[in-house]
Amino acid sequence: MIGFLGEYEATVDAKGRFLLPAGIKKQLPEEYSGQFVINRGFEKCLTLYPLTSWEPIINGISKLNDFDPKVREFRRYFFNGATQVELDSASRLLLPPNLKEHAGLEKDIVIVGAIKKIEIWDKIKYKQFFESISPEYFSELAKEVIPVSLEL
Repeated sequence: MIGFLGEYEATVDAKGRFLLPAGIKKQLPEEYSGQFVINRGFEKCLTLYPLTSWEPIINGISKLNDFDPKVREFRRYFFNGATQVELDSASRLLLPPNLKEHAGLEKDIVIVGAIKKIEIWDKIKYKQFFESISPEYFSELAKEVIPVSLEL
């Protein structure tokens, strides 16, 4: 698998479910079991991990030093609200109410491929996020985070 790519619009129904776009489903790894873990994102969005992508994260975080207060703080925040979800027979996922509220998801959402995970954004917040970033800022950000040795 190359990774999750693309932006897809969807709608949350009255029961808090949304249809996983076919474009995302096609990108799921072969070993995909139909199960995900959904969690708070670093921004005001949700992050959806196929279970096969979540397991290495758990393994890595479990190796961190539990005697370090910053590790404990990170774990509490990172795992707060993490919930295992499964596609129903109609390829819909149910958003847990607490996570839905955290990300401000009402009706119109954007589902975004983010390499090893999928982000779920409120459509208006997603648009505002990108409108707030100038090309100059993006260029400076790229210079800061991309190593010179990485060829783009």
